[in-house]
Amino acid sequence: MNENQQSDRDRIVVFALDEPRYALLLSAVERVVRAVEITPLPKAPEIVLGIITVQGRIIPVIDVRQRFRLPTREMKLDDRFIIARTSRRQVALVVDSVTGFRELTEREIVNTEQALPFADYVKGVAKLEDNLVLIHDLDQFLSLDEE
Repeated sequence: MNENQQSDRDRIVVFALDEPRYALLLSAVERVVRAVEITPLPKAPEIVLGIITVQGRIIPVIDVRQRFRLPTREMKLDDRFIIARTSRRQVALVVDSVTGFRELTEREIVNTEQALPFADYVKGVAKLEDNLVLIHDLDQFLSLDEE
């Protein structure tokens, strides 16, 4: 692949939860929107905060903090929803902020299959200038019951 051709694997959306930064492949992300009020969904899995409507579509809202075992906090006005698609459905992920979109070079991506065999939800690790960013696989990140 030459420098002018970028695969979807090379493009990521970087987001923050408190200080740590994480990423999703850009190919899985439809859009980023401001957080809005969430309608609670009785009997939903614990990780599902409720539902929202985006352009007439009902989308489950996922508590990413809970998945990463981070301290919970109330949503803020400047939080964002990353509207993304798994192989089964569309979801909204609650994040503190989206810090940017990046195109990565091969040297910036580390494959984790052998280094982190227990972390099947991590597609790779991006070596950015100031730290490492885990690139998550949404299909592994959520179980069928949680979606």
